Amino acid sequence: MQLIDLAAQQTRLRPEIDAALAAVLDHGAYIMGPEVDRLEAELAGFAGGGVSVISCSSGTDALLLALMALGAGPGDAVFLPGFTFPATAETVALLGATPVFVDIEPVTYSIDAGLLSAAVEELPRGLRAAGVIPVDLYGVPCDYVALRRAADQAGMWLIADAAQSFGGRRDDVPVGALAPITTTSFFPAKPLGCYGDGGAVLTTEADVAEVVRSLRVHGAGTHKYDICRIGVNGRMDTMQAAVLLVKLRVFADELGCRQRVAARYTEALGSLGSVTVPRIPDGSTSAWAQYTIRVPDRDDVAARLRDEGIPTAVYYPRPLHDQEPYRGFWRPSSGGDVATEMAATVLSLPMHPYLSETDQDRVVDAVGRSVGALRR
Repeated sequence: MQLIDLAAQQTRLRPEIDAALAAVLDHGAYIMGPEVDRLEAELAGFAGGGVSVISCSSGTDALLLALMALGAGPGDAVFLPGFTFPATAETVALLGATPVFVDIEPVTYSIDAGLLSAAVEELPRGLRAAGVIPVDLYGVPCDYVALRRAADQAGMWLIADAAQSFGGRRDDVPVGALAPITTTSFFPAKPLGCYGDGGAVLTTEADVAEVVRSLRVHGAGTHKYDICRIGVNGRMDTMQAAVLLVKLRVFADELGCRQRVAARYTEALGSLGSVTVPRIPDGSTSAWAQYTIRVPDRDDVAARLRDEGIPTAVYYPRPLHDQEPYRGFWRPSSGGDVATEMAATVLSLPMHPYLSETDQDRVVDAVGRSVGALRR
């Protein structure tokens, strides 16, 4: 059993993927070829009208490009959750800005909008409240209405880190249109993943889109040697775009399969008193990048499942504010108690569109036996 079974998806799509890659080999435009333009157009259609999509080389570079386009730098405080992948914070620090870790709320694991406002008020002299990067953890879109309100009140910009949530929705608005700027990842394990690294910036702001397009090709202007700003090499490989175009054809169907797998898990595991199953806010649709439960004695449960041949993962075992490179940054009084508790109890189970009911039942039975044995 696989935690994320990419082989099953490849079996379904292999002839189309082979043909798409062969087409790239035939035309020879290996970087920023015609498939890249097509992918950007199709992703924009998926995200809704008025959204521009700029593909790039990874989800991390998508964050970096968005931050560069907004001019983030020294003296800027950028508020984000500590319970996230390092890319959210490292891109802030790499530009000389200050990551400020705000605690999360325990239902969606999203940055707490109330604590965000409080942290802005506490900001010490010498730091300017510049922006906020909420993270859609496990595929669940954040409450962007509340977060944008808090950001607007403080005069801050907002970037949605949707590395795990592309394909999700909130109040019938798709991820990509919920915030002025959204970044996402096409790492192979994501709900929509390529066969290497890839990412995208999605924005409803035309001026931001123009700057990001320039930044990803070394700051080029009207042509590649007309340099109008300092940029990076953030281009997407054409082969990754070709793979994603094929996968987009079945993406809606796969999202539906993820919903069914998640619903079966929740129904079966929700009756186990010591297991906390995911709760999706009303009006929200998760992309189900992971199906993550919370259990006491998490490491013991994971070990018992491993002994039965069932893979699990922990996203994430230590909050960033407790990691050595980030301990020197200023922290608000809200601390990170909820994030620390979540890091000690979360456990992600096998989740992908091709998980059979037989394998899923096996997972459920093993979880039940594991938590039951630990209670005795």
